[in-house]
Amino acid sequence: MANEDDLLDALTQQLEELKLISYSLLPDERFTFISPDPDENATWADLLNDVRSPSDVFSTPTSQERTGTGTVGPESLSPLCWRLKVDGSKAWFDVTLPSRYNGTDVSDARLTAMITVQGENISRNEHELWNGIVRDVLVEIGATEYPLYQLFVQHLVPLLHEEASKTQAQPPPTTQREGKKREIKPFHALLVSHHLISPTKRRHLQQWSSSLSVTGFAKVGYPGVIYGQGDEEDITEFVENIKAMTWLALRVRFVEPLPSGKEVPKERQWLELQKVGEVVAEMKRLEREEFVLEMGIGSAGAK
Repeated sequence: MANEDDLLDALTQQLEELKLISYSLLPDERFTFISPDPDENATWADLLNDVRSPSDVFSTPTSQERTGTGTVGPESLSPLCWRLKVDGSKAWFDVTLPSRYNGTDVSDARLTAMITVQGENISRNEHELWNGIVRDVLVEIGATEYPLYQLFVQHLVPLLHEEASKTQAQPPPTTQREGKKREIKPFHALLVSHHLISPTKRRHLQQWSSSLSVTGFAKVGYPGVIYGQGDEEDITEFVENIKAMTWLALRVRFVEPLPSGKEVPKERQWLELQKVGEVVAEMKRLEREEFVLEMGIGSAGAK
């Protein structure tokens, strides 16, 4: 009996979280059950739409008697499998929850393993980027009663919309420069946003850094930090391209000439950093650390 009670408790938690997710979705956000067995999908749909609690639904004399949902006891249910998609996005997520999933007693690693990135013609790199996003967000969320609700509704669904809006978009065209020589004016720029997670934005930054001969880095996650060095015209165009994309709380800290005596490194490269401490270390290597420390990014003791 205790075993069945545990299953009912877990099932109740799963359905509560699914209701929070499904009731939060807009018409172009699709939630579907994806068990290979259509009857199982129908059973889960009935349970999701039933106003009664699972304990009431399964309150039959024995777990072998059929209920109004068309199933038997909770132990007969297959693992809950569902998919969340956003119209227009080439990526989506499939989730398989073990029968005893209850939201709270699950590590980030185990929860990550339950979530699979799927998609149409997504590259291996994009696949890894989405997996990294899931891992990073789950760590940020921490222990909570409804981790999947927070992960999908508050983080992944907005990112899928962002991906959908950019799927057909191309990076803004770079200006064709005249072949004649022009005076090189070394400039640099620092931008900060609430976050930088979108695979599309990260791909565009990489492309623009190459086409505009900009060297620097993007710190991904929370917050997002972008720093670039190059010729004045290139840096100006680089910043305008970034501003043309949709951001949450993007702030251009500065676009200005490099300090007297400073030059753009001859070895051009574009890096992706993961931690604020890495930002400070990279700026220190470039002898520019005062620019991030003065802005409150990191600290003198950051590692």
